[in-house]
Amino acid sequence: MYTKIISASVLGVNGRIIEVEVDIANGLPQVTIVGLPDTAVRESVERVRAAVKNCGFQFPLQRITVNLAPADLRKEGTAYDLAIAAGVLAASGQVAPVRFRNALLIGELALNGDIKPVAGVLPMVEQAKRAGVSRVLLATENLAEASLIGNMELEGLSCLKSLVSPNACGEQLQITKRSPAGIQTATTKAAADGTPPALDFADVLGQHQAKQALLTAVAGRHNLLLCGPPGTGKTMLIQRIPGIMPPLSDEEALEVTKIYSVAGKFAGEEARLIRNRPFRTPHHTISAGGLIGGGSVPKPGEATLAHHGVLFLDELPEFARQVLEVLRQPLEDQCVTIARARAVLSFPARFVLACSMNPCPCGFFGSGSGANTCSCSPNKIAAYRNKISGPLLDRIDVQVEVPRPASFLEAGKGMSSAEMLERVLIARERQEARRRKTGVIWNSELYGSALRQTAKLDAKAHQLLEQAYQALGLSMRAHDRLLKLSRTIADLQEQEQIKVEHIAEAIQYRCLDRKTEAL
Repeated sequence: MYTKIISASVLGVNGRIIEVEVDIANGLPQVTIVGLPDTAVRESVERVRAAVKNCGFQFPLQRITVNLAPADLRKEGTAYDLAIAAGVLAASGQVAPVRFRNALLIGELALNGDIKPVAGVLPMVEQAKRAGVSRVLLATENLAEASLIGNMELEGLSCLKSLVSPNACGEQLQITKRSPAGIQTATTKAAADGTPPALDFADVLGQHQAKQALLTAVAGRHNLLLCGPPGTGKTMLIQRIPGIMPPLSDEEALEVTKIYSVAGKFAGEEARLIRNRPFRTPHHTISAGGLIGGGSVPKPGEATLAHHGVLFLDELPEFARQVLEVLRQPLEDQCVTIARARAVLSFPARFVLACSMNPCPCGFFGSGSGANTCSCSPNKIAAYRNKISGPLLDRIDVQVEVPRPASFLEAGKGMSSAEMLERVLIARERQEARRRKTGVIWNSELYGSALRQTAKLDAKAHQLLEQAYQALGLSMRAHDRLLKLSRTIADLQEQEQIKVEHIAEAIQYRCLDRKTEAL
């Protein structure tokens, strides 16, 4: 007898419908799974066999063929266990096939028949809804995550017996409508999305120029780098960036939540729509695959986990150069493209790159005195800074020195996070108003004619920009990024035309472009 069950897989960060076809025929007892299964899928035969017997059903002693369609797509993971078991029971007449009509089945089976949660449920259910599927049968622990997709009938199952009687050992949850007021929002949990507790810029004494630079970077979504000796507050400043970023919209929140679902970062029944912007801080020993994703079946890396948030690389020159170089394409295209023999996958990676570094290996070049005098030779300093390639540095708009305060008493608190957020929202409103003409939200994403149309300079500003281009030996990319940065500075001051003072401030934010006499 033949039957077909609907299941799903994850391709990149998107769901993909998989048809699980089961055929039982006379012959020697044997189970064959076809359709490019990986080891975990092939091992499902033993899990399904034990689960079926331990739940009081009969496992057919016949020839069983399981096809996972489309057959040319490699299948991995344990999410097909429940669908395969349901197909075997339906094809052998132990469960009525009508039970699974227009239903998506996803879940891993334990040997005793318990149904365990799997990762990536959110994009699977979203894709099922697009395909016209109206019901979902899945592990009880995945109900909260699946309920984020509205207008779906969800049935939580605790064990395989629930396939015969929904209330045998599980619970049922009906979702008929999803309204904006009903969206569940995650309270801050560092373990879930990497977001640190709320921190205030008012806690950082002094560093007013650095605060203004960070405000500008966040307002236009520009990449930034802070350079200065140890203990001047570089890390403290960057850790407070999420507190001045606009909240995630519903669409952005769903995108981020899907990524964390695929990455297995959800906390079971506590899954909620992520509203906090991600803040990822990988260690400098990370590999290229860990940073942008990879593997035989590619999975999201730190760049994708930072989507719509911040990717913080502390002590930038300590990262391997070949690891940093893989960021060049994501910073331009705002996505990560990974090619494998059977598939080319794209992962979203629209993030603010925030970096910090010391000016030299010992950290005290140009600022130390007494016991903290720099002992590095010019060659060592040059080699240290050359770990960051010119093309990568070109993609960082805001490069600011963070010096040691001259006087602790004169430091002062300066702007708080609330004040800075208010100014960021004003700048964003101006960018949103231009979106109808350019189709671009953030100034950092302006290119070509959209940039020329938006960034209008007066005569003096144009002259200063030309002089900076010649004197600093800027590339055309750096020239355009100065223009974008000036556009953001003007937006913060609520001015439409870019003036000479805006260009001058933008030039001050390119400290690493300026030559150091000591080198």
